[in-house]
Amino acid sequence: MSAESIECWLTDMDGVLVREQEPLPGAAELLEQWRRADLPYLVLTNNSIYTARDLAARLRNSGLVVPEERIWTSALATAKFLANQVDPHANTRGTCFVVGEAGLTTALHEAGFIMSEVDPDYVVVGETRNYSFEAITRAVRLIRDGARFISTNPDATGPSPEGVLPATGAITSLITKATGRKPYVVGKPNPMMFRSALNRLGAHSMHTAMIGDRMDTDIIAGMEAGMHTVLVMSGVSSRADIADYPFRPNRIIDGVHELLDEPLNGDDEDPLDSRGGA
Repeated sequence: MSAESIECWLTDMDGVLVREQEPLPGAAELLEQWRRADLPYLVLTNNSIYTARDLAARLRNSGLVVPEERIWTSALATAKFLANQVDPHANTRGTCFVVGEAGLTTALHEAGFIMSEVDPDYVVVGETRNYSFEAITRAVRLIRDGARFISTNPDATGPSPEGVLPATGAITSLITKATGRKPYVVGKPNPMMFRSALNRLGAHSMHTAMIGDRMDTDIIAGMEAGMHTVLVMSGVSSRADIADYPFRPNRIIDGVHELLDEPLNGDDEDPLDSRGGA
């Protein structure tokens, strides 16, 4: 796929557009380039803590203008998935017990679900900074009693200024050990999250590119969803890491500044050069 044939863009957020709340070179310009060209795009994140409105405000504070309708989180993807699972002919709404934050509960409420601790249809586990033993115990008991087990994402750790924190994947592993049941995980690297984003845009994978900084989530999920994949070196992956995987991205670039129509800071390198592509 040539750059000219790409009609829609999906992009990861951390490590691609921002790093530790600081915008990465070319991020603001690329978003403006897409806006001017009226290209459909979505900014994706596995983090389910925040609502799209919250994330739009956080990005704005970092100097990046991304409307909330251009943000797609694992919480939104999970809510969309579960809404499609509910029997449309049922007389009652679906019910969920949630271990998570406002981003997840808001998405589920807006999808028509009722939060309940009494015989819920689903136990949904997402990101939170306030995991409680009581909530985890409740989740274990409900799953053992028959509630279906759903997770927003598989990430075992998350970043903080003080170092790594246990994240969703670590907590779901604990619950799996106590129940013998594994969750269905909606977020990356499940290509379902990307397909739901494509549906949100009304786009086709054949003409969509995915920009990410992780081979094990962004690139594999983009590849399995049938999209053109672009790996950036501005996040967690290095060029040496690529050899560890049996697949390759379609293109490898140092950062999103290489996707600009006009070079950034006088860089005269061809921004459409597919250096390192497969």
